[in-house]
Amino acid sequence: MGGIPVINALMEEDAELIANLEQIIRSLESNKSLGSGSRKMIANLGSRLINIAISSEIVSPEVDEIEHQLSMIETKIKSFGLEEPSMIWDSGPEEAYGFLKAVEEADQLTKILEGRNSSRKDEALLHRAHNLLQIGMSGLEQEFRRLLLQNWEPNVEEETSFRSNEEDNVDDRSTSWIGDYSFEDVEQRDMSFHESVDCAIDLVPQEVILFLKNIAILMYRSNYGHECFHVFVSARKDVLDECLSSLHVEKLSIEDVSKMSWKLLNKKIKKWLGAIKPFVEVYLVSEKSLADQIFGEIDSVSSTCFFECSRASLHALINFSDSMAISVRKSEKLISILDMYKSLSDIIPQLAALYSDDGLSITRECEDALWRLGDCARATFVEFQGAVASHPSANDLDGRVNRLTKYVMNYLRVLADSRKTFDEVMVDLGHESSVTVSPRISPQHELEVHVNEESYTTPTQKHFRSIVRMLEHNLNEKSKLYKDESQQHIFLMNNIQYMIQKVKDTDLRAILGDEWIKKHNGMVQHHAMCYKKVTWSSILAFLRDEGINNPVTNSDSRNLIKERLRGFYLAFDKVHQTQTRWIIPNEGLREDLRLSISLTVTHAYRSFERYFRYVREKHIKYTMEELEGLLSEFFEGAQAPLHGSLKK
Repeated sequence: MGGIPVINALMEEDAELIANLEQIIRSLESNKSLGSGSRKMIANLGSRLINIAISSEIVSPEVDEIEHQLSMIETKIKSFGLEEPSMIWDSGPEEAYGFLKAVEEADQLTKILEGRNSSRKDEALLHRAHNLLQIGMSGLEQEFRRLLLQNWEPNVEEETSFRSNEEDNVDDRSTSWIGDYSFEDVEQRDMSFHESVDCAIDLVPQEVILFLKNIAILMYRSNYGHECFHVFVSARKDVLDECLSSLHVEKLSIEDVSKMSWKLLNKKIKKWLGAIKPFVEVYLVSEKSLADQIFGEIDSVSSTCFFECSRASLHALINFSDSMAISVRKSEKLISILDMYKSLSDIIPQLAALYSDDGLSITRECEDALWRLGDCARATFVEFQGAVASHPSANDLDGRVNRLTKYVMNYLRVLADSRKTFDEVMVDLGHESSVTVSPRISPQHELEVHVNEESYTTPTQKHFRSIVRMLEHNLNEKSKLYKDESQQHIFLMNNIQYMIQKVKDTDLRAILGDEWIKKHNGMVQHHAMCYKKVTWSSILAFLRDEGINNPVTNSDSRNLIKERLRGFYLAFDKVHQTQTRWIIPNEGLREDLRLSISLTVTHAYRSFERYFRYVREKHIKYTMEELEGLLSEFFEGAQAPLHGSLKK
């Protein structure tokens, strides 16, 4: 910091007093051990000292003395070579305050001369004083701008842990979930958000701020306030634009956004999400502090300056959210929209505090933008519901987990991380949107849904269960495309088990509940029983005792045993050939179903073994061990070779 300028025209006693105070302040300022609080106190004391100096009685000097003073002022002002870009502060605090003092004296002499009875000599001196004042003010204006634009700022990206190096690794969630089935993208979502930092930093060093403050006070008191205001606003507006750029935020029009691919737009959203909190809670908070420190003693100039210099950059952020809100509603955008909604909602209270004086319109614009994002989220979710309910059947009839199932469950899993925001946004969504699943759903089902709705406590529970019901209905329709009824049940078992596992292992459990898991475990068991009945009942019928009487002496019974064994082996081999190619990816489900089949089949085969002694060995194709081995090959997804010794 530099000293506080004093006016030569003061009474001798006041001049001596202020000079002594000036010396004390300079001595304190040179103490490097002082904290920021102490330095601010000294700055305030210095500011008050200049006010005392200015308000003190001015003794009107004689013409010769005025001329002498103007010559000294001219020498001081022109010594800085103001024809070139000035660097007044870089000459050192003492020289800088000396220049400020010279300009202040020029202003005081101008006022003295304006109040005198005009003579030709006075008019000449007044003209000279005006010229010096204008030259000095021009130099101060240039220095004011230069110091405001100088790159004093620390690396705010580091202070706020803004990880710009991660931008290029952002996920491309669901580039086209209906068309390209990019389901795995959902699972890559990075849910990290920057925590609220809400800290002001010194954008300009304190000693420079004090110098800027004294420039501002002098310019306003010398009727150069408009110029000072304009310089501050234009300079800091440019700085804030650079701040946005350093946070990797571009100013994009609605047209720009509408033409972007989802992959590129998703990266822009990530950058916006990473920028909005640091920009408001660090940059704007610090900018407000800077304006207050420089203009705090000049009526309401501080808040007006801050409002004018910051609104353009803030509008750039709001405009991007508006562009998203009015863009084409696609299901893959929902989670990003909710992320933007949360970030914008989080900073509105901070904005209301920052713009409490002149920024009511700013706060209202943010609230309107928030509403539009919420409306977009609601409409997008309805689109998602419709897409799930009416999703067309695919040609990949392999019995595995359907890609729609993977997408929807992973989508809900990621959406569950935003359930607080989802609850807030979806609370106004009409009941009918989550109940009417499809025209093909029976009235009884809709009635059951309506009754169950009463137990839901949050919009998330209500709408998530609605989506799951739509998925189940769609899967039931898809299962009917399988000509083999056994494979219909395998398909439904695979998909329901996948759903259960996703719910059990994620936050979806807290939303759908343990009763949902219990109910769907029962559904898996039901389809397992149906599968066994459809697949194995006719095969095991060959191993029944009916019609076999006294095979020792009855040749018809022995022939019947042979026929039934041949029929069993033919039917078993056909099922083996088919169902070893089928796959059950869940190991637990696969082993449980194999064990259940094995117990049923081997029990029937073992019971029939008592008739083996009545036929020749060539009619026995499989031993018990071989049969168990063949059963263990089911649902591996690759056809296994048959073994056995049956002779033609």
